[in-house]
Amino acid sequence: MARRLVWLGLWCSALLAVCTPLQAQVRSYDSIVESGVLKVALYQDFAPYSFQQDGKSRGVDYEVAEALAAGLGLRLEVIWAPPGEKLDDDLRDYIWRGHYLRPHELADVMLRVPYDREFSYKSNEFGELVNELVVMFGPYQRERWQVAFDRRRLDAVPSVAVFQRHPIGVEVESVPSFYLSSVKDGMLSQQTHHYSNVQQAFAAMKAGEVDAVMALRGEVDWQLKLAADEQLALAENAYPDMGKQVWDIGMAVHESNRQLAYALEEKLEELILAGELKRIYGHYGLRYELPGLYQEVE
Repeated sequence: MARRLVWLGLWCSALLAVCTPLQAQVRSYDSIVESGVLKVALYQDFAPYSFQQDGKSRGVDYEVAEALAAGLGLRLEVIWAPPGEKLDDDLRDYIWRGHYLRPHELADVMLRVPYDREFSYKSNEFGELVNELVVMFGPYQRERWQVAFDRRRLDAVPSVAVFQRHPIGVEVESVPSFYLSSVKDGMLSQQTHHYSNVQQAFAAMKAGEVDAVMALRGEVDWQLKLAADEQLALAENAYPDMGKQVWDIGMAVHESNRQLAYALEEKLEELILAGELKRIYGHYGLRYELPGLYQEVE
């Protein structure tokens, strides 16, 4: 009987080992340098920040990652990351634990992470830090929400109140979608049209289905560059009752890899001060705004 219990215990242990994915290993800074490769997680299909076109990697974040890797004397290797439901999921899958489909693969660093103290120290219902295994650092861009409109059908956008009478396009399940559907007691909801992505929203504006589009400023700038239509204009309205409307974008590494964070921060500052990031953003038709950390220096 005892021997059968021992074998049963061994069998259960073996089964557990097979069914449970091994914890992905975080590469130390020395291991990264020795490998000659910097593994960077970039969001997939997220133009103009990171995307692939005609088999080539493109985007602002891709070129920033390439410049950072080169600054460290390393070759860039991109890990394309389909966005999860929450940023916490993405940080878990690509920075500290690994995705179940890629249990042994972690990125050394992830780009386009909010540089926000409140988010960094967010707690769960038990008072535990949600992202205690992650260090968020290196702000490299300030982001905002933006409305673009067609002057053939709309003279100006002094406030969001105009969208009680004019239809506006947004990406489904996005912040603009929730905002325009709820602000002013839902008075704009009937004129808020939802599309799979920002590109489709702009196509709808071109077709006359909507008179304006609201999205991230970078996405709007990119679509305006592609459209090359002088009748499309940028609005300068505010967004009452929206909450956070301006935030900084940075990077994230595993909390054990602060040495990599320090090295990347040093190279990033060189790129910003040399005007290299402004050049990269301009290449895609995007306006570049310094993050708050560097605005304070000025």
